[in-house]
Amino acid sequence: MGLALALLGPVVQVDEQVQRAVQSHRTPVFDRVMQAATDLGRRDLVAGVLLGVAVLDPVAGPAVARLAIVGLAGTNLVVEGLKWAVNRPRPDGERKRSNSSFPSSHAANAVCLAWIFARRWPRLGWALWLVALAVAWSRVYLGRHYLSDVVGGAAIGLLCTWAVLRVRALAAPARREIGAAPAVMAPPGAPPGSG
Repeated sequence: MGLALALLGPVVQVDEQVQRAVQSHRTPVFDRVMQAATDLGRRDLVAGVLLGVAVLDPVAGPAVARLAIVGLAGTNLVVEGLKWAVNRPRPDGERKRSNSSFPSSHAANAVCLAWIFARRWPRLGWALWLVALAVAWSRVYLGRHYLSDVVGGAAIGLLCTWAVLRVRALAAPARREIGAAPAVMAPPGAPPGSG
C-alpha cells in the first residue's frame, strides 16, 4: 500500500498543477468550445452517430456500427468497474462513487470510436483522432477530470478496442469457414478445376 501511495504521489501532484494551470486560463469563448467538445461524448449523440453510420453507409456501416457497439460495451464495463473501485472525487468536488473521476469514460469512448471509425475511413483518421483529443481534453478543461483520469481513460479505450479488434481478426477465419459455400465436387474423371 505504501509503495502504491509513493508511486501515485507524483501523479497527484502533476494532476493538481495541471488543473490549477488550466482553470486559471479559462475564457468564456473557449468554455463554449470545450462544452461543445464534451457534448460530443453524450450517449444519445453517440447512439445517433452509430445509427447514422449503419444507415448511411450501406456497404460497411452496419458492421462498423456493430463493432463500435462491442468496443464501447467492453470499454465501458472496464471504465465503470474502475470508477466504482477507485472512487476518486472529481476536481469540481463531486463525490459520487458511480460517477467518480478515474477513469474518464468520455476519453475512453472517444478513443474507441476514433480507432474504429478511422479503420473504415482512413482519410478522415487525423480528424477523428483530433475530435477524440478535443473530447478528452475538454474534460480536464471543464474541471470534470484530472489529467491522469483522461490518460487512463484513453489507455483503457485503446486496450479494449485493440482486444475487440484482435478477437475479431482471430475469429475471421472461422467465420469464413462457417459461411463458405460448400465445395462443388467435380465428376469423376473430369479435368482439375472443372468442378
